[in-house]
Amino acid sequence: MARKANKAATDENETSGEDRDPLLVQSVEKAFRVLRAFDGRRPNLSLSQIAEETGLDMSAAQRFTHTLAKLGYLGKNPDTKRFELTVKALDFGYHYTRASGFVERGMPYLLHLSKATEETVNLTVLDDTDIVFVSRFMSRHVLNNDVITGTRLPAYCTAPGIAILSGLPETVAHAILEKSDLYPFTPHTTWDIDALKAKLKQSATQGYATAFEEYFHGDLSIAAPVLDANGTPYGAINIAVSRSRYTPEETEERFAPLVTAAARSISLVGGARR
Repeated sequence: MARKANKAATDENETSGEDRDPLLVQSVEKAFRVLRAFDGRRPNLSLSQIAEETGLDMSAAQRFTHTLAKLGYLGKNPDTKRFELTVKALDFGYHYTRASGFVERGMPYLLHLSKATEETVNLTVLDDTDIVFVSRFMSRHVLNNDVITGTRLPAYCTAPGIAILSGLPETVAHAILEKSDLYPFTPHTTWDIDALKAKLKQSATQGYATAFEEYFHGDLSIAAPVLDANGTPYGAINIAVSRSRYTPEETEERFAPLVTAAARSISLVGGARR
């Protein structure tokens, strides 16, 4: 995730002493710490790099990489001795999408919007200060090929993120903003805390959120929150279009009714839908 400092080296300190969870299995946490060390910027790592990234000593890093390799989640190049994730790591994402009722309910509406608009349509959920893409239909006009299922983006400068935050209790939404790593990714990014709070109010009033070139240049996005049975947002649906094909005003006028209608259809308010 851009602009987020790597805190792995301090994880053990954070879970030590009085703050340590007595039910937390430390070895499991450390194993996942190793798996999370790999990403698009670090597709393969040496043992010493893994130790540095995770805050583990060399002996522990060796034991965990060996175990994960034996289980099939890490591969080791016999020549370079560097490790990388194997295809088996995709099992976690596959099982999530197959088990998620949100994805199951949303799929028909994403497909309909994709066909009707011929634009990129996404389902996202909030995870801490980020949104995570859990389903995505790309159009032939897609701008950002590097955004795939599982991609994380900051909630504060994305339409789905603002849509979700705008429906949360104000204290909760503000706490998420205040612990976010606020940064102007483009000249159009709203990153002043007071301006963001005002944007949340506006989005709550109109029932949808917009982000026009706030994270990606040339990207216009509009999103509406998906609500649970208690009326609390737990995800969002959005349409993303190219600035070369639409103005912000055209995007809002044309696609706001579509995303809000789809979000209402997926939501669980008024009783669970199947």
